[in-house]
Amino acid sequence: MLPPGPRLFEALAAALDGTGPALCPLAPGMPGAALEGVLEALAPGAVETADGVRARHGGVPVTEGTAVLIATSGSTGTPKIVELPAAALRHSAAATLARVGAEPGERWLCCLPTSHISGIQVLVRALVGGTEPVIQPRFDPTAVADADAAHLACVPTQLRRLLDAGVDLGKFRSIVLGGAAAPPDLLAEAGRRGARVFTAYGMSETCGGCVYDGLPLDGVRAAVGEDGRIRLAGPVLFSGYRLRPETTAAVREGEWFVTSDLGAFDAEGRLRVRGRVDDVINTGGEKVVAGEVADALSRHPGVRDAVVVGRPDAEWGERVTAVVVPEARTALGLDELRAWVRETLPSYAAPRELELVTAIPLLPSGKPDRELLRRPAR
Repeated sequence: MLPPGPRLFEALAAALDGTGPALCPLAPGMPGAALEGVLEALAPGAVETADGVRARHGGVPVTEGTAVLIATSGSTGTPKIVELPAAALRHSAAATLARVGAEPGERWLCCLPTSHISGIQVLVRALVGGTEPVIQPRFDPTAVADADAAHLACVPTQLRRLLDAGVDLGKFRSIVLGGAAAPPDLLAEAGRRGARVFTAYGMSETCGGCVYDGLPLDGVRAAVGEDGRIRLAGPVLFSGYRLRPETTAAVREGEWFVTSDLGAFDAEGRLRVRGRVDDVINTGGEKVVAGEVADALSRHPGVRDAVVVGRPDAEWGERVTAVVVPEARTALGLDELRAWVRETLPSYAAPRELELVTAIPLLPSGKPDRELLRRPAR
């Protein structure tokens, strides 16, 4: 439970080279009840805070070769702990450095939560690249603009804030963008402002982003099964969920990791993420992939950001609900957006409810808080 900084970086380096114990980074400010739930699932041998190291009884050794553990999906129920081998983390980092064209000695800026794989992987890239990372515990556009770093990893909301603040994005040799789907207009504006953006798709189980701009990293393979789910294979995969062999077996098909995302390949062979399996909306007997509706909405010139969810409906079972951040001084109405969606998707996919907000509520990982968004309009 260390804040982003030198001690965490030192502990990560020791975990990767085997001179120190495996590391599970947790946010120092985690509430007590949530912390106890994670520690019960984690069964660590010790907990380190700013006050020092405290041993815990009942610690269980990790799988051989494990360097990092990431607590995921802990907002409801028992959290899952992803065990990541040192070899997988190093391969992921090296493949990313190669894909973005990072040169020896170029520094990475870490302004993502280090309790998530996105932040930890930035630190691993620095270690593999033989550099010291620039670590910013809190995201601040001014600090990002002043940072002495060549490469940046961020989520779409952070990139939007950098654009709004007028930050010179051309100063970075690469910007790795992950955590959530990026609206097309955001990518277009970033490109016009000199940014070299790589959109990354992945999750904790794949050591973070493993598909960049629709193309897998070196050694990684992607496929879409008959059920529409994306499957991933290669040297970046996790070894399993800690102390939960049945849960691990449920998402493995031989060498493949079966994700919870729906996907398809375009004419150029690039992987397109359609949305999550659990975000499919059942409305009036029809199934609507929320991610596809959100993608259609994001292409409307008056939409700055959009998330689509299903909210309970007495008549339809679930109603397709669009939560939209409009562009400044733009008046948007439900009828207009329904007509826009019907131009590319079936009529039943058009939203039946529109909620206009100033910002999409996010989780600490940078992903939309869908559980909150499924509640009635605030």
